[in-house]
Amino acid sequence: MGVLEVIEYTKIEFLVACASSHVRDGENVFGGTGMPLLAALLAKETHAPRANLISEAGFIDARPRNVPLSVADSRYYFGCSAAIGLIETLGFILQGGMIDVGFLGAAQIDEYGNLNTSYIGPYDNPKVKLPGSGGGNDIASSAKRLIVMMTHDKRKFVKKLDYMTSPGHLEGLGSREKWSMVGGGPEVVITDICQMDFDIETRKIRLMSIHPGYSVDDVLDNVMFDLIVPDKIPTTREPSKDQIEIMHKLDPNGIYLGKGG
Repeated sequence: MGVLEVIEYTKIEFLVACASSHVRDGENVFGGTGMPLLAALLAKETHAPRANLISEAGFIDARPRNVPLSVADSRYYFGCSAAIGLIETLGFILQGGMIDVGFLGAAQIDEYGNLNTSYIGPYDNPKVKLPGSGGGNDIASSAKRLIVMMTHDKRKFVKKLDYMTSPGHLEGLGSREKWSMVGGGPEVVITDICQMDFDIETRKIRLMSIHPGYSVDDVLDNVMFDLIVPDKIPTTREPSKDQIEIMHKLDPNGIYLGKGG
């Protein structure tokens, strides 16, 4: 009987592999930078070779050899099919409904997947000022589906946002249609504890899977709203050795994976 190989991985490697699994072959993907970019590139190198990576700055079908540091980084030029502009990318491609999946992060998220990246605390005297929307509102409003990636902290999963920067499912089923939004809204939220999706009847956030080493109680202790918990919760699939090796070929200097990877 063979010996079961134990695969060691970091938290970042786990999140990248997890997010990568949600990218489908042939999709137009807004990957941005950081972990989402690595997830999109990993998908292209594995199960989704025809995924089309698009940068907000206008690089189409990008195939960077070294990970870009921003959406306008010239590394995006390598192997791309076209280089257009921000107005064309956001105005015609994204708002025209041609982006299949976009990635976003957030400082706060509520039970309907609405996101805050603007400030924490009262408007007149915020505790923390954040970067704001950038292209986040455009992506959340117009991408056919949205993948949210964020660290899991109780202060981030709130009943009421301090500010709504980017729309999720707003007030529930039918809300996005009411405001004539092109995109379908958030599909999955990936954290360092679990994955969550959204109930099809209410559009409220729902536990989807739990990462190895964590429990349902760990998740419930770190949200400030009533999370929907199905009767059966699977364990999130761990990254493979091949996936980890590919990640480090994509990011050999540990820009996003970290120097210790």
